[in-house]
Amino acid sequence: MKKINAGIIGANGYTGLELMNILARHPLARVNTLVSVSNAGAHVCDMYPSLTTYRGRVFDALDTDAAAKANDVIFSCLPHSASAELCAEFVKRGVRVIDLSADFRYRDIDVYEKTYKVSHPAKEIAQTAVYGLPEIYRESIKTASVVGNPGCYTTCSILPVYPLIKERAVSADDIIIDAKSGTSGAGKKAETPGLFAEVNESFKAYAVAAHRHTSEIEEQLSIAHGDKVSLSFTPHLLPITRGILSTIYLKPSANIGRDDIHDIYSKYYGGEPFVVVEKNALPAINWVKHSNYIRIGFVLDKRVNRLIIISCLDNLIKGASGQAVQNMNIMFGIDETAGLTVQAEYL
Repeated sequence: MKKINAGIIGANGYTGLELMNILARHPLARVNTLVSVSNAGAHVCDMYPSLTTYRGRVFDALDTDAAAKANDVIFSCLPHSASAELCAEFVKRGVRVIDLSADFRYRDIDVYEKTYKVSHPAKEIAQTAVYGLPEIYRESIKTASVVGNPGCYTTCSILPVYPLIKERAVSADDIIIDAKSGTSGAGKKAETPGLFAEVNESFKAYAVAAHRHTSEIEEQLSIAHGDKVSLSFTPHLLPITRGILSTIYLKPSANIGRDDIHDIYSKYYGGEPFVVVEKNALPAINWVKHSNYIRIGFVLDKRVNRLIIISCLDNLIKGASGQAVQNMNIMFGIDETAGLTVQAEYL
């Protein structure tokens, strides 16, 4: 089968690192372009010695025309706003795009602009973009020119709740999502809150009632529900490198039991290659590290009429680069699991 020629823009960051790792073992992908504006000309293995497959490769300077001619798909790992402007150039040249920023994740551009406090530089293209959750939007992803790849907190929050709210098994009111992430979720920026001395032996909440991903989660759950959904989302920083664990509190509808909840999950995710729903266990981060899986468990607390869901994923894989490759596989009509059949590393 024909190789898929792929380019990574912003390849020097953690999501770029994971993309390079995954695509190196992908049976049908060829990485032609590795752009790093800040590290152009530097050897890839000088920055990441673990990437022995890329020995001798250097980071490319940004040349949009050359990258468009060399690739079938571009993964953009740039910050919001800057990413959309560049992605638009590739779309105009007929190259398919998977954007790992927030620029193409919103249906309502006004909500995006209010959330990120910028004017969207590619509104027309954004209106055609597909939200990159394969478990929900697979058919639309197949033909998409642009996929807005969801982030880690959003994936770990939306997938556990979406089937239940769509089936009216839980109330759309009083949703609380309490999420905890490893430090790699903040990227490679050298900022004080992410320093070892600040994170080690500590645990803290941040962006309380103000995190940007809240509006993205609300939009997707509102689509599922058919009406406006508002929720409380609180992120926390764990003193670990990678992984997310979300504890989600919902009000179950009347007469809903454990088997009903599991049946709904089976209906939506029973055939999904990367979703594991536990019936009698609650997942932990070391069940998913370095893998493209999301694992979901739940407890129905009849005493206070509360459904408590625990969901876990690797923020750099299913929460970013692994999901991006899963989307690429769908877009090009190949085995969805190609390059992604890696088990979690428990230790």
